[in-house]
Amino acid sequence: MRKTTIMFDTNIIISAGIYGSTKLANLVNDISEEYEIVLSTAIIDELRRVIAKKWPKEELKLENFLNKLGFELINTPTILGDNYPKIRDVKDYPILASAIIGDVDVFITGDKDFKAINIERPEIMTISEFEEEYLN
Repeated sequence: MRKTTIMFDTNIIISAGIYGSTKLANLVNDISEEYEIVLSTAIIDELRRVIAKKWPKEELKLENFLNKLGFELINTPTILGDNYPKIRDVKDYPILASAIIGDVDVFITGDKDFKAINIERPEIMTISEFEEEYLN
């Protein structure tokens, strides 16, 4: 039987891996042990850009966190917005498309723009919603 696949949004990884509480980091680690983590090239690229721009001294910390996390990497496709559900921030299309094309079960984010999308798959949840529904 296939493991449930989880994709973390950039904001979750930054919060857990760079500036998050120990509780959030532990929760992400617990999820990664029980579920299959999938990240896209768009998320990795965005992570590296944000860290290099805002917190360049934390680049090694990010790479160590990603190495420890363990994940399947999927390539982000070329995006044509008309082929996907509407989202307010067009810069989020590559991430949304990666989650859909990557056939992930759950996309965990803190971005309200994603939460406003009404799609069946992937299920879009906050980390708290995921914890409540899947871990308790």
